[in-house]
Amino acid sequence: MTQPHAPRSELRTHSVFNQSEPLSGLNLFSADRVLRDAVSRNGGDAHRDHLSAFGTRMGSAEVQEWGRQANENPPKFKPFDRFGHRIDEVEFHPAYHQLMRAGLEAGVSAAAWDTDTAPHTLHSALLMLMGHADAGVCCPMSMTYACVPALRHAGWATDWISGATASAYDPAMKPMAEKAGLTIGMAMTEKQGGSDVRANETRAVSIGGDEVELTGHKWFCSAPMSDGFLTLAYEGEGESAALSCFLVPRWRPDGTRNTIEIQRLKDKLGDRSNASSEIEYHGAYARRVGEPGRGVRTIIDMVNHTRLDCLAGSAGLIRTASFHAIWHADRRAAFQRRLIDQPLMREVLAELAMEAEAAMALAFRVAHAFDTMASDPNEAALARILTPIAKYWICKRAPYLVYEAMEAHGGAGFVEESPLPRMFRQSPLNAIWEGSGNVIALDTLRALSRDPESREALLAYLARGKGQNAALDALIGRIEASLAGGIGEADARRFSEEAALALSALALMDAGLDAASDAFLARRIASQSTTLGAGHGQIDTEKLIERGRLAV
Repeated sequence: MTQPHAPRSELRTHSVFNQSEPLSGLNLFSADRVLRDAVSRNGGDAHRDHLSAFGTRMGSAEVQEWGRQANENPPKFKPFDRFGHRIDEVEFHPAYHQLMRAGLEAGVSAAAWDTDTAPHTLHSALLMLMGHADAGVCCPMSMTYACVPALRHAGWATDWISGATASAYDPAMKPMAEKAGLTIGMAMTEKQGGSDVRANETRAVSIGGDEVELTGHKWFCSAPMSDGFLTLAYEGEGESAALSCFLVPRWRPDGTRNTIEIQRLKDKLGDRSNASSEIEYHGAYARRVGEPGRGVRTIIDMVNHTRLDCLAGSAGLIRTASFHAIWHADRRAAFQRRLIDQPLMREVLAELAMEAEAAMALAFRVAHAFDTMASDPNEAALARILTPIAKYWICKRAPYLVYEAMEAHGGAGFVEESPLPRMFRQSPLNAIWEGSGNVIALDTLRALSRDPESREALLAYLARGKGQNAALDALIGRIEASLAGGIGEADARRFSEEAALALSALALMDAGLDAASDAFLARRIASQSTTLGAGHGQIDTEKLIERGRLAV
């Protein structure tokens, strides 16, 4: 609920005091030095006015209330109309539509494709700001953003790309030609295979040219209210069958509903405002995207961009949790002192701010690689290897760090009136979506073994950090030794973590964030402590906390 006007604080049994006020009514871009500086460092100053306007909107009490309402009133599956006709629609609370409209009209999905100036830096910042209000709606916005490079493989898909990049929200269940804007979903995995999409059994039967009809099921279809879905299916028979990528529209060319049947909506831990589903194709109309039999190669263009969103979304979530914790500690006292003034709490909050700074610095370093990869082969190689490493580490840190922010609030952070429980339920998602920990770690090893350019780009990037810190030198030496000697599958997580730690330290150092880089080197690399406030080495708690505060 919104903050009530003039609530009573003098009650019959006690006075209400020593409580922090809600964190709302702030410009979440202008007030956040960490986000603002990250955008600036990566060439995004031209977008300051746009981001500031969106930051004001996302920080408003009205939009924060939409986020609460959309999560407390989850979507409902409507398989039939009242007369028994099959419709396969999803009904949402009005707050969900308000959030979708606010994000899409601000360009969360489209802005990266409308500018040549730091496009993915802009997109990542918009996505993080959207996540402050509600992370659930970021899922359909992310897939709509990420579909563009995949759809570019199909010459016939220009109208779909135009609709996906229209910066407009049109929730009407109508054919594409009648809509102001489109959203695109994804339906990849099946029950028997999960991440192993080559175990899929959905079949495509040609009806002429690149048009097919699909029969099969999908275990996860994200955002089933979308106008179209990128999906994988086998075409051909026997040993000649090959996995291809297809776009499955909600409507057939003749204007009838496509035979995509929703079986049920998933009852998820978090991401409650967003619908996820199980579906079946019953001769569903689709068109091939990319070359026949090159489905994984085609869809990987989309996956890489959604992985950028996974790591950026988790970095934004960590940052949100950190400034909520500092906000509360500044305004709450216990044992005759403000929480922020208590030495052990200062250690915890300073390290939480440090982790948020590191996650943001690494996330925007990856976004910068996406920004420049078209013109710089070295950045393109870095993007291919930094993306899985950063996703592995940042997404894995999110649940623990959000939990620490919740604990800093005490019992008040555990009740549903606080935003922390929703953040905590959301926090594991990005580590699972688009490749869970093992899949991502193994993808890192595959990239290093099959992509010599990425391997050399990573080694060269790490070499820049040598000679500045003994513990970092030792860590880089271990990484180089692992690459020289070969890394077995059982060591994939260890390597990914070590590489992510080194890359995080370098991102902080390159950004000139001395207090955060010194603390990260001391607590995460030299001390190798993963629990906040438990590491060795002095850190500048004052500078870390001050920078972690929102500027009110």
